[in-house]
Amino acid sequence: MPFPTSRAALSAAALAAVALTLSACGQAKGGASGPGMGGPSDVGVIVARTQPVALTVELTGRTSAFLVSEVRPQVSGIIKARLFQEGAYVRAGQALYQIDPATYQAAYNSAAAGLAQAQASHNAARLKADRFAKLVESGAVSRQDNDDVQAAAQQAVANVAAQKAAVDMARINLGYTRVVAPISGRIGKSAITAGALVTASQTDALATVQNLDKIYVDLTQSSAELLKLQRDLASGQLGDAGSAQVTLKLEDGTTYPVQGRLEFSDITVDAGTGSVGLRAVFANPNRVLLPGMYVRAILAQGVATSGMLIPQPAVSRDPKGDATVMVVDAKGMAQPRVIVTSQTVGDQWLVSSGLKPGDRVIVEGLQKVRPGAPVKPTLISAPALTSAKR
Repeated sequence: MPFPTSRAALSAAALAAVALTLSACGQAKGGASGPGMGGPSDVGVIVARTQPVALTVELTGRTSAFLVSEVRPQVSGIIKARLFQEGAYVRAGQALYQIDPATYQAAYNSAAAGLAQAQASHNAARLKADRFAKLVESGAVSRQDNDDVQAAAQQAVANVAAQKAAVDMARINLGYTRVVAPISGRIGKSAITAGALVTASQTDALATVQNLDKIYVDLTQSSAELLKLQRDLASGQLGDAGSAQVTLKLEDGTTYPVQGRLEFSDITVDAGTGSVGLRAVFANPNRVLLPGMYVRAILAQGVATSGMLIPQPAVSRDPKGDATVMVVDAKGMAQPRVIVTSQTVGDQWLVSSGLKPGDRVIVEGLQKVRPGAPVKPTLISAPALTSAKR
């Protein structure tokens, strides 16, 4: 009968489809329970250990010239000439400006003439005093006349001294008509030109000379960080760094090739910023550092004698924001561990608590690991970094 035969064929086809579906499900389950889920996952671990770690702090700052001198006139007059090239290197004592010396030359000549006159008067008074000293012994002149002559001779001596001082002053003022560089260094632009009137009491500088053989770097550090450092040193958590060396990073990210030296730390906290001023000095032989540059300085602060370093990729954050790592326990199971990190050390974290020496920390294969799941650890080596940045 055609109808029943067709019905039987449809039932057979349906059963075959169900069988294929079940077979596919069975294969899918077999794939999900393959090596990735059923057996232990291969992971890379490091063994936590303690080591001395040199701690540094990175501070921002500005450079300033080692020596700065603003050139100002010591006498008044008209500028006759500028004797330097703007931006050039000048040496101490080199003439920079020439002030019209005519009136000062005349004053010097007058003082020199006054000195000559005083010296002539002194010679006459001295000879007269010598004669009267002999005559008074024979009674040829009275003692009163002798006293008057001796006093006049002494006045002549004083007058000579006063005239010498006047000559010295006139000579100094005449010398000041040549305005010289007080220090050696690079001179900036001139604020005046020839023909300008300058005065001895003016506040505006004619030019500025800066010595860049060395350079200052002025830094600021939070007083809270300074207090914490002092507490850690006092408690023995940190050892003394034993070095005042400073490393400098320039604005373009490059490291300045010359090491600097910490000069001093200020003794007063800035009331506005709550920071303490620091000053470092750097040699500047190639004039790479210029005043006003923004830089970052790395200063050694201490040594963590029992520091523990963990690669940053091994550390994650839980929903509470706590730092966590996965460790392999004695049974070969992966277990989460909450840790406390204090600061970065290159590409690693400095761990202050939560781990103990000998713990096996998973650093590779974390994406395959679940808490409480068995793992197959393989020991890998991690670079030992010994400098920290805060």
